[in-house]
Amino acid sequence: MPAPSPIPRKRHRSATTLIVLLLVSGIAGWFGWQQWLVGWSPLTEKPSSEPEGPPGQQTAGSAGGPGGAAGPGGAARPGGPGGAARWGGGNRAMPVSAGAVDRRDLRVIQPALGTILALNTAVVRARVEGELRAIHFTEGQQVRAGQLLAEIDPRLYEVQLAQAEGQLERDQAQLANAQIDLARYRDLAARDSIARQQVDTQEALVKQLGGTIRINQAAVDNARLLLSYTRVSAPISGQVGLRQVDLGNVVRASDPQGLITITQTQPISVIFSLPEAALPRLRAGMQGAARPTVEVWDRDGRTRLAMGAVSSLDNAIDPATGTIRVKAQFDNRDGALYPNQFVNIRLHLDTLAGATLVPSNSVQRGASGSFVYRISDTGSVSVRPIEVLAVEGDWTGIRGDLSPGDRVVTDGADRLREGAQVEVIAPARGRLGAAPTPGAPPTSTTGVRPGAAPSSGSASPPGTAPASAGGPASDRPPWLDRLPPEQQERFMKMSPDERQAFIEQMRERRRQQQGG
Repeated sequence: MPAPSPIPRKRHRSATTLIVLLLVSGIAGWFGWQQWLVGWSPLTEKPSSEPEGPPGQQTAGSAGGPGGAAGPGGAARPGGPGGAARWGGGNRAMPVSAGAVDRRDLRVIQPALGTILALNTAVVRARVEGELRAIHFTEGQQVRAGQLLAEIDPRLYEVQLAQAEGQLERDQAQLANAQIDLARYRDLAARDSIARQQVDTQEALVKQLGGTIRINQAAVDNARLLLSYTRVSAPISGQVGLRQVDLGNVVRASDPQGLITITQTQPISVIFSLPEAALPRLRAGMQGAARPTVEVWDRDGRTRLAMGAVSSLDNAIDPATGTIRVKAQFDNRDGALYPNQFVNIRLHLDTLAGATLVPSNSVQRGASGSFVYRISDTGSVSVRPIEVLAVEGDWTGIRGDLSPGDRVVTDGADRLREGAQVEVIAPARGRLGAAPTPGAPPTSTTGVRPGAAPSSGSASPPGTAPASAGGPASDRPPWLDRLPPEQQERFMKMSPDERQAFIEQMRERRRQQQGG
């Protein structure tokens, strides 16, 4: 039997080979496009002060770029040797911002959210019914306890008082006449002129009239009290709210809103919740001579409104949240605090004397804990593990191998690794830079390492606007030649602000591609 023809199998192999070649070509083209993008300075955020090489040439630098460092060890980005060439390595100096280590006392601050509460609140209501005839206060003013606020028509209660006083006088006259008769009957009974029963009857009548007099006196006192209620007075000192009733209206004791509300705002208190972990420190502070101080800041945390002290603690911890309620009191003489106002609280629990401080934005966190990058005199960085003790504003108290005056990286640490070379530059406006430190070493504002001679052909430092389109040819960025001609022409016609926005947009696009 003749063998089958091999022609169909060869055709099948040829088609498979063609498909594989097309896939390999597509993947190679995609990688080439990525490598071309990496070579552009704005995408890789390379400092423009570095001399540019030919388009597509990769410079060496740190392996600790975005996503390339896993912690203090500065592990290289996965991908083999090509990763180091892509993310920087060799002798390239990375631009960073720096701050100086300081040593001074640091307060241990516990932040919290609080609500302002009036020390006392009273709703002023009418105690008697009647027409509101006069108002003696202005909305929003401060009043004293006992101050006259309003008057209700008193005529009805004046009539009731006069009626009660008339009944009292009538019964007093009857009592006086009965007492005279009782004295006469007792004299006659002593001479056996009348029966003893008549004397006893007269004595009972006198006691009856005496009880009637006491009832009438109580009626007079009640009428006089109701008459006094027609003059509405302030029960407490404080600030008057908005008026709820106008002149001419009939007011009653059952009115739910009353006439006005008075809140005692001087002094005033604030209620906030504190984690139970901070309770031992707080109780230790309250047992001292001075109570722990509390600062009240506005909603944005930019303006301090008042300072006070802790006044009391709740008697139990909330099991649902693991917090305890704390009350603090403030003088509020300037009236900056209002009831029900939302505020930020900073509770001063303790003070660390002579603590080592670093700028808060220099603290990095990795798998092995917190660390900072210390800058040596030669321009290289080294990883220094630290232990965070407390944070107050822009400063963090730490425990670690650092001394006052040491410089640490505050911006640009994501591109670093152990032993990398850096150049300290001034932060661009609007970006996070080094925290101001008294006595901090001067930093270079030209993008050149201290002690290194600046390059004659170096461009402006990162963050500065490129030269205008009408400037000399030497102001043209070297990386611009890597763009298509139409993009080069459009870029040169842009204003400085438009150029900066364009560069930031391309950088963001590059970051998204790297993250993907």
